[in-house]
Amino acid sequence: MKSYAELLRIPGVARLLFAQLVARFPGGMLSLGLLIHVEAIFHSYGIAGLVLACLSVGQAVAGPLTSRWMGAWAMRPVLILTGLVCAIALAVLAFAPLSILGFMAVALVCGLSYPPIQPAVRTIYPKVVNSRQLTPLFALDASAQEIIWVAGPVLVTFVAMQISTTAGILISLIFLVGGGTWFVSSPEVGRVRIPRSKRRFGVVLTRPSVLLITILGILLVGCFAAIEAGVVSMFDHGSSESGFVLAIFALASLAGGLAFGHLPVGPWALARRMSVILVGSVLAVFAFEFWSISGALLIAGLCVAPALAVMFAAVSATVRFSDTAEAYGWVGTGQLLGAALGSALAGFLIDAAGSTGAFVTAAVLVAVAVLIAAVFHRALPDLRGRDASPIPDTEPVPVQPS
Repeated sequence: MKSYAELLRIPGVARLLFAQLVARFPGGMLSLGLLIHVEAIFHSYGIAGLVLACLSVGQAVAGPLTSRWMGAWAMRPVLILTGLVCAIALAVLAFAPLSILGFMAVALVCGLSYPPIQPAVRTIYPKVVNSRQLTPLFALDASAQEIIWVAGPVLVTFVAMQISTTAGILISLIFLVGGGTWFVSSPEVGRVRIPRSKRRFGVVLTRPSVLLITILGILLVGCFAAIEAGVVSMFDHGSSESGFVLAIFALASLAGGLAFGHLPVGPWALARRMSVILVGSVLAVFAFEFWSISGALLIAGLCVAPALAVMFAAVSATVRFSDTAEAYGWVGTGQLLGAALGSALAGFLIDAAGSTGAFVTAAVLVAVAVLIAAVFHRALPDLRGRDASPIPDTEPVPVQPS
């Protein structure tokens, strides 16, 4: 914990960490809140699923694009513009008497305008800490974000059920505006300038590390989505046990990130950490009640945040600073695709084989991820004793003829 205490004492780090955490809280609330709201209006989970699909498609498409805009127009203008449009879209979703197509269209706009807080803060981190502290900071960030997935769903469900479904969406709006304002007002957001990338949009994906991390993100987050679906299907819809099990999974990730996030990162680190997730996922296949599934996911969760920390550090250390925001945008898009893939595959197998089918899906996805990470480990940087900061952008200096 000493290294994390040192990090939080660095000017600006604690503010950035907690401000971006609050601003990203809708990530753990918006989908569930919108699901409850739309289902209450149309009495159809199918229609609610279509609306959520539009939200996810918008976020997946916009992630790399809005992240790249920050290099062209600076962070603050992009974050303010996207945050304003997204807030208006959320207000419309909460209050306007929309048709099905109207909900789908506005949800798409909401996803397209979702502020790129995560790429922004991970681009800023290398500029506020030294190279020795960067990997632990990524680990602390990955661990802290588990609070979003523990508290977010609980909060939005309570508000939507006890007050109103409109209030369930408004709580996301409050966090979006309040957290976004806090983050945007941070001096580092205005001080850190991302150089305009000279490469075409999407070229950053040709870097082996970025492509590899994006693919692994699809598989790893797909595993998490399948686990979530499996846990929910294992217990009755009205049971609180599924919430407790998923909280254990997230809290194990938080503990693992704090315990192991400071360890040196070599080319094999990601494969090793995902292997622990694989062990827990395989054990979940044979779980049959609360304690057995909790134990399995306790094991799996211990290396979730540490694995994500390796992924963030690998991207940071292998791209130019001007490309970091776009690179993180592509990684985020991969994770959104992974969530959709994992949920869809798990859903089909749950219908065929019950909750066991979802856990088999999770185990297969993470097994493929471990295999790919092992085979292509040379694409990942060796950061043991090395700087994890982005590659600096350099330009030729004009020289006057003598």
